[in-house]
Amino acid sequence: MKTVSKILLIFSFFLAGCTTTTTFETVQSDVSLRINEKASFDVSGNTSRTYATTSFGQFKFKAEKEGMEPMYGIMPLKFNGGYLTADILFFAPAMFYNLREVFPYYQFDVEKKEVRYKKRESDGWMIYKPKPEEVEHAKAYFGVQ
Repeated sequence: MKTVSKILLIFSFFLAGCTTTTTFETVQSDVSLRINEKASFDVSGNTSRTYATTSFGQFKFKAEKEGMEPMYGIMPLKFNGGYLTADILFFAPAMFYNLREVFPYYQFDVEKKEVRYKKRESDGWMIYKPKPEEVEHAKAYFGVQ
């Protein structure tokens, strides 16, 4: 019985620490992107970053291009049903940490104020325009009045 408990504890530790890698691109060149509290980075070509999975959190963003109004919002996230199944079968409290994750591909269009995202490289882009309340939430997060 102790062996099973140890295995479940180790498994839940790894589930709670799950991360996902995503690739960013932009329609315009020379765009700087900031996600949550992480430092800004320049998006050139396809730029990859890794983010923790979450159940209740959000990924607020700020996209800037010189000469254009900055773009603010909350990134759309993908629900991960596989993690839910594993959580139910092995360690239910892990559901508080890992049910949603970033999509594998994002494209930001600062001019149109759109975020495009997709699950597979071969998929077509799904278009998302941040709602006004999401924009205001992200602006407040980044300290913009």
